[in-house]
Amino acid sequence: MFKRIWGYIRTLFRQKAESAMKPEVEIEQAINEARKQDSALRQQAAKVIAHRTKLEARIEKAADDVGDAREMAKQALLRAEKARAAGDAEGTAKWTQSAQSLAMKLQAAQNNLDGLKEQYEIALDQAEEAKNAVQQNAMRVQELTAKRMQLLGQLEQAKMQESVNKAMESLTATVETDAPSLSRVEEKIQGRLAEAKANAELREATPEGAESELREAVSLAQADDTLAELRAELGLEGPAGELTS
Repeated sequence: MFKRIWGYIRTLFRQKAESAMKPEVEIEQAINEARKQDSALRQQAAKVIAHRTKLEARIEKAADDVGDAREMAKQALLRAEKARAAGDAEGTAKWTQSAQSLAMKLQAAQNNLDGLKEQYEIALDQAEEAKNAVQQNAMRVQELTAKRMQLLGQLEQAKMQESVNKAMESLTATVETDAPSLSRVEEKIQGRLAEAKANAELREATPEGAESELREAVSLAQADDTLAELRAELGLEGPAGELTS
């Protein structure tokens, strides 16, 4: 049970940490990790290639040793044959023994050379594999670098869109909560209009309203008389189409 709880806690902590990690930081971490791996890979590849180069030098020296041992063995055989022809038994035994010793040395040098050649064949393959690995990882670093540029561009676009979304949310909230709606404005106007009409109706029903109406009628009658006088002076027709006298 404790193991399961601990696993749950670790998973939860990792998820929280990943969600808190900024995308641009994660991108840089991936690039840095790839570069570190590339550096380590290059060092290992350099050691493999250096081993191949060392083997080339050792093979060259071993080949020289084989050549020298072969030449010396030949010379010992020639001298042993010369001593035998001269009837020199002691010289013949001496140079024959020397030729045998040189032959053993030649065999050892040849075995060493053959072993080095086998190692060299393996080193050649390993060097090629190391160079290919370095090349592939270098391409991987370039791909990550290009990907970083793309991701950073997308991240900036996402930030801009998020900013616009927040502005729109704030604008919508302001319009909905603070700004009066048209329906409320219309309701207020209709309320004021109804109140004005009601006040006018009440005024007409009062003595003051009747007096005002009477004054308006008298004013209209006086205005008509004045217009009739003006028409008469001008010799114009009256309202009924007759000439004024």
